[in-house]
Amino acid sequence: MVKVGLTGGIGAGKSEVSRLLASYGAVVVDADKIAREVVEPGTPGLAAVVEEFGEGVLTPDGTLDRPKLGGIVFNDPEKLKALNAIVHPLVGARSAELEASAGPDAVVVHDVPLLTENGLAPLYDTVVVVDAAPQTQLDRLVRLRGMAEDEAKSRMAAQATREQRLAIADLVIDNDGPLEALEPQVRAVWERLRGA
Repeated sequence: MVKVGLTGGIGAGKSEVSRLLASYGAVVVDADKIAREVVEPGTPGLAAVVEEFGEGVLTPDGTLDRPKLGGIVFNDPEKLKALNAIVHPLVGARSAELEASAGPDAVVVHDVPLLTENGLAPLYDTVVVVDAAPQTQLDRLVRLRGMAEDEAKSRMAAQATREQRLAIADLVIDNDGPLEALEPQVRAVWERLRGA
């Protein structure tokens, strides 16, 4: 089994790379997706979040109001730390389950947005960074995701710098260009991972 950490700044195109790797046969463990699953209604994760932050973080139908919770924790390091203390162990446990269920010859790609920020590089055999210039990221967030420019800049500033991500990279996928330029690079990375 080859354990790969996949990361990249917001708007760099990590999701597309993850999708391509899955289409080639990688077992993708998506930390963001798992983070949503572990706080679904009826889970111990959601109960712990409500206990920490109050009933006000729930929508009328009992699901987690992610934008409201984000507004609470985004600019308060202590509250963010409290949320991470609840969610990260649950995500880690579920990720380990998914990895354990992959076959011995599998390439398991852990799609981890905050891999750099959380110092997780040593957990993986190979770290792949999807890289794009900050101006490209900003353009994608505003044009493709409909974010206000100030919000996009704020989200980018809250993440590791481009230099910090590149410093931990074993392999870099340059995603500054058009989508059709991405696939051949991802295919080449896949071939390297299969040979690892």
